Amino acid sequence: MTAYRDTCLKVGKWLRGRGQHKQAIAVLCVGALREPIDDSSHNLVAEALRMDQDSLVAKAAFGRLEGAEVPFEASIELDFAVKHFTDDEIARLDKEVSRPQFFKAQVGFNNNVRYKEQVFHVQTEDSGLRMPHIITHLFADGGRVIKSHKRSYTQEVDRPDVGPYVRQLMKGQHMEMVLALRSGRFDRVIAGLEMGGMDIITAPPQVDLQELGKKSTARSESPSEPAKAPSEAPEVAVVAAPKAPVRMHLLVLRSLSGGPERYEPEGDEVLIGKAGAVALADKFCHPSESVLRFREGEIWLEDREGGNGVFVRIRKPVILDDGDEFIVGDQLLRVEKNPERDDYVSPDHTYLWTSPNIESSFRVQQIFVGGAKGACRAASNTPIQIGKSMGDLIFADPLLSDMHCWIEEQAGVIVLADMHSNTGVFVRIRRGTEHRVFHGDEFIVGRTRLRLEIPNY
Repeated sequence: MTAYRDTCLKVGKWLRGRGQHKQAIAVLCVGALREPIDDSSHNLVAEALRMDQDSLVAKAAFGRLEGAEVPFEASIELDFAVKHFTDDEIARLDKEVSRPQFFKAQVGFNNNVRYKEQVFHVQTEDSGLRMPHIITHLFADGGRVIKSHKRSYTQEVDRPDVGPYVRQLMKGQHMEMVLALRSGRFDRVIAGLEMGGMDIITAPPQVDLQELGKKSTARSESPSEPAKAPSEAPEVAVVAAPKAPVRMHLLVLRSLSGGPERYEPEGDEVLIGKAGAVALADKFCHPSESVLRFREGEIWLEDREGGNGVFVRIRKPVILDDGDEFIVGDQLLRVEKNPERDDYVSPDHTYLWTSPNIESSFRVQQIFVGGAKGACRAASNTPIQIGKSMGDLIFADPLLSDMHCWIEEQAGVIVLADMHSNTGVFVRIRRGTEHRVFHGDEFIVGRTRLRLEIPNY
């Protein structure tokens, strides 16, 4: 691909990221036609068709590449694109893409949010350094603004990291609006009982999301495992060691393999697994699955290497990343980022036949025993809802509620939330991290569900 076509591809992807799909398609098609036709011409048109398979401009460009007859209306649109996106205009856009500093308004966020059988739209925009403020609008009824939030960052414009700072502020404000909607804060406004209007906010965004795990700061090799005696130890008087304190109790809420109904392990570090102080007779449990650690008055749960992991019941919406796993009922699900499409044209100019392209950044994948993959759902512009009888992913699972949980992208991050289900949503702690747990917290190890109880709580 020539340098000019590389530039057109870069500019086209940049425009698509800004939500300017028609302009992006036009730039790609102009790049395909402006230089001698070769394989790279078809690759640019293929990229344009991925954005919109019904685009008249892309279809006209393909027809011209193939020497086929092009409908009059499509030909007119393509000619207009060629006249508008001159070499100078594409060079100007390339400078915008490559601009090293943050001067103009940053690209905003847009999400559709399903709430109480209605679809709302949340839009967050930045006004740039000349008018340094961020506005988030909540739309209903296909375009009626029912609530707005506005924050100024005038005091921060001289920061050396003002670009990342504003981006994070936009993300927080966008998620703040979504979570406020879902919490019912605007119910009276939606019902017409209160005025919405715009709130001028000076405090940082209030985003109440649960954090699952941070890097473990203290780790022993084998807590709660008996030490091996030396082979030729001298005889000494045996003195009874003082009894270690009991820091926690574990109540078994569900087990498929039997065993005690309650554990009261001693000591500040408690190993959970087939070989641990909390010995679970569970075929899905590793000998050393997880560790409960008492430290400075707090209890931390750590995931160990090699097992199936430990899953904690979430109390509030939680941010997930690519590869994170969660359990609803008896279903193990994984969040996977959708890969970049790799369906360029073959040397004989054959285009790969695919399903229509949708704007989707992630999917939810069901995982069976042994790692086989089951049902899968790609996210679009609305949340993926999971349940027993209603939703986008439906499982005939008696432990699921009719509408159990939802997962969606908000401001560039993936958020998972429980919909007041009966049995909860459990998210796996990432390996190498630990998560603080509290009295009453529940977690799953293997197929065993446990609840933490702290004595004298």
